[in-house]
Amino acid sequence: MRLTLLGTGTSFGVPQIGCRCPTCTSSDPRDRRTRTAALIETRGKRLLIDTPPELRLQLVAAGVDRIDAVLYTHAHADHVHGIDDLRAISVRQGAALAAYGPAATMAELAARFPYIFDARVVAHAGTSKPELASHALEAGRTVSLGGVPVLPLALPHGDHGVFGYRVGPVAYLTDVKSIPEAVAAQLAGLDVLVLNALLPEPHPLHLSIPEAVAAARRIGARRTFLTHLTHDATHADLAARLPAGVAPAYDGLVIEVREP
Repeated sequence: MRLTLLGTGTSFGVPQIGCRCPTCTSSDPRDRRTRTAALIETRGKRLLIDTPPELRLQLVAAGVDRIDAVLYTHAHADHVHGIDDLRAISVRQGAALAAYGPAATMAELAARFPYIFDARVVAHAGTSKPELASHALEAGRTVSLGGVPVLPLALPHGDHGVFGYRVGPVAYLTDVKSIPEAVAAQLAGLDVLVLNALLPEPHPLHLSIPEAVAAARRIGARRTFLTHLTHDATHADLAARLPAGVAPAYDGLVIEVREP
């Protein structure tokens, strides 16, 4: 299995517009953080998690020309507003691309982007449009996507909910404020955990860096990578502060995972 972290930045992205802080002006390519997304490749399938605004650039950089399914965590703009870039994928394959997520998220996407999800909306002759087929998932119930077992996990994001996903030995959890005990139990035996970690201090919607480290220790994955990072610290500075087994992610990071 291969996990590629396509984007690892917060909703502002890094560098932020107009900011001259050490991270935003850094020459280290690991400090350029586009909005969060990930790609899981296993059993001959490619699963994309979220469609952030920089999706086209992310997929081009990763050399991706095909996707078998899209998994949505939630409908916030920094996680979905690159959805139109999927046009290149659906046009290439000549059919609607399967998209999955929480029922409320999929309903919101269908209302926000009817031209993508409504098969009755036909592109003008000589033009094209992205086409996605919506499927609602149930938290805690494993589904097979092209032979790949995917476990959706319900997690709190302030007053809202998001889905995290476990795919075999890998779990991807972003925009979570805490990890309930029932979900933690479903994360036992992980090789790789990807977890959001926003700031050194508490935040109402996201895990802070100390909270994420504590959650990583509680879950006990062999390797944990922190994502959804702000410009608060450079990659090098954050890496130096983290304990063994926990590391900051960066855009384009490829993690090879041995499946049991």
